[in-house]
Amino acid sequence: MSRTVLRSALVASVAAVALLVSGCASGGAEPTASDAPAAEEGYITPGKLTIGTGEPAYEPYVFDNAPESGEGFESAVAYAVAEELGFAKEDVVWVRTTFESAIAPGPKDFDFNIQQYTITEDREKAVDFSSPYYEASQAIVAIKGGKADGVTDLASAKELLLGAMAGSTSATTVDEAIEPNTPQLLFNSNEDARAALEAGQIDGLVLDLPTAYVAANFYIENAFLVGELPAAGVPDQWGLLLANESPLTERVTAAVDALREDGTLDALEEEWLSVLSAGATQLK
Repeated sequence: MSRTVLRSALVASVAAVALLVSGCASGGAEPTASDAPAAEEGYITPGKLTIGTGEPAYEPYVFDNAPESGEGFESAVAYAVAEELGFAKEDVVWVRTTFESAIAPGPKDFDFNIQQYTITEDREKAVDFSSPYYEASQAIVAIKGGKADGVTDLASAKELLLGAMAGSTSATTVDEAIEPNTPQLLFNSNEDARAALEAGQIDGLVLDLPTAYVAANFYIENAFLVGELPAAGVPDQWGLLLANESPLTERVTAAVDALREDGTLDALEEEWLSVLSAGATQLK
């Protein structure tokens, strides 16, 4: 994917919110290494904040698979949380995990992980979550000229063979919002589902709306965004993932809450995601 092309889609939105972001940032001088919370407070590494994300990590959440840049919605959120916790940017350490390994029970090599984790009761049996930093809707991506071309409502979407990642909110939304006549196909990853769409094995792929926009416009050749789906089942609220009963859960949640209350989260969503979801057709 061309970073330059995607940046051109974002540039107007970024310019519009630049002053807002700076106004919403936490006040005061940037913390230094000597100010960073100590190891005895529950962090993995003394004086460092260790953050996990995917390998690879994708736009619009992380640009160029480089979370340390601070560019992309989730990378920017992570650094805002770090600052709220008292860490300077140079005190943040990134590690990579798969989606499934991070959410599995057991010890973690990160203080928190950020890669579009929906908060669910089932997952909360194995890991902790912060309060939500974002709530996503779902959308259908399809190939132009295929069966989904011309679909404008949920009734016609019922006739499609759809695909989604197993265990995802996208899969739940297909079953509960669309109730397709043919059972959807489930895949181990969004990459597998994308390959199935490109191979013509499914008529449409369901993803969260920002990811769907990027996939349709930059990743999948000759693709288009069919439309946005109504909310169904579990709300797709994303939280920072922590180890079960982590001593940091309350502190990280308090940081997220502070960023929500002072407008920082809204500003970051506007900066990185609003242009990607603007004008999506609502399927009813």
